[in-house]
Amino acid sequence: MNFNRLGSSDLQVSDICLGTMTWGIQNTQEDADAQMAMALDAGINFIDTAEMYPVPPNEQTYGDTERIIGNWIARNQDKRDDIVVMTKIAGAGLKYIREATPITGSAVTTALEDSLTRLHTDYIDVYQLHWPNRVTPHFGKHWPDGADPTRIDREKEIEGMRDILRGIKAAIDAGKIRHWGLSDDTPWGIHTFLRLCEQENVPLPVSIQNEFSLLHAKDWPYLIEMCECENIAYLPWSPLATGMLSGKYQNGARPEGSRWTLAQRMGLFRDQAPAQAATAQYMQVAEKAGITPSQLALAWCRQVPGVTSTIIGATTLDQLSENIAAFDLTLSKDTLSDIHGILKSYPLGF
Repeated sequence: MNFNRLGSSDLQVSDICLGTMTWGIQNTQEDADAQMAMALDAGINFIDTAEMYPVPPNEQTYGDTERIIGNWIARNQDKRDDIVVMTKIAGAGLKYIREATPITGSAVTTALEDSLTRLHTDYIDVYQLHWPNRVTPHFGKHWPDGADPTRIDREKEIEGMRDILRGIKAAIDAGKIRHWGLSDDTPWGIHTFLRLCEQENVPLPVSIQNEFSLLHAKDWPYLIEMCECENIAYLPWSPLATGMLSGKYQNGARPEGSRWTLAQRMGLFRDQAPAQAATAQYMQVAEKAGITPSQLALAWCRQVPGVTSTIIGATTLDQLSENIAAFDLTLSKDTLSDIHGILKSYPLGF
């Protein structure tokens, strides 16, 4: 297992970050314990979760993923300092989470205390803002008919971000979080937070996690260049495009128990003809290379310059083993050439 420094922090994290958003709906505590054991045995020391999880989010299971991880931590206190735990505060949109209100400094204080309790830990290694308060070009809103930057109230957003940072600073000063990061944000969001951190004397964000895959490469190269030059770790989430790049959803297939059989908060907006066509071609490249489609997508993601650690998830141990093995692969020049030929034809599959 390779390890990389997490942005400007002193943390060394594995090439693989274990995602946990299925724990609590598709996976039980027993499943999670088994995944943790496999991950640790493989050398993974990086775990990602969120107060909103599991996904699809709902009031009945809210916080259960953190509780499952907390149950594991409570039984393995001797391993707590060996793992880097990231969690996230949810933004506006879910009535059962702080009445669907935006992230504020006081919300950071409240949400953090609840996460610490559920996780059975005294500190969070990296505390992240799950999504910005403003509408951003993520979750299918990256096309010209999606997010509208002309509608952003710039001064209101900046003051809201400044207030958030005061909550972050208080948590860092209290030792409840060691570092903080962003998620589902943009170059403007990163730039503004960096400027405000200097003004408010707040430690800089160490990471950002955004959706990034062979079907959704919109962060390359502009946002990733900014991260690299500003020493912010770039952490791709959904490198398999919610499982599409595995090939399991080709030709309308919906395997029993798979994510696409569950109700989706924002619908199956990734299920588009260009994405399916690109996936079919990537499957052919994987077959030619003698690896699985999932391994092709993950091995490609790992070698993208500027990627610090890739967030992977699985519902079975077989899937997790297959995905972990991808990070021992080095794609040949011919395979990369084949991949990039498809990527140029389908730079944004959905």
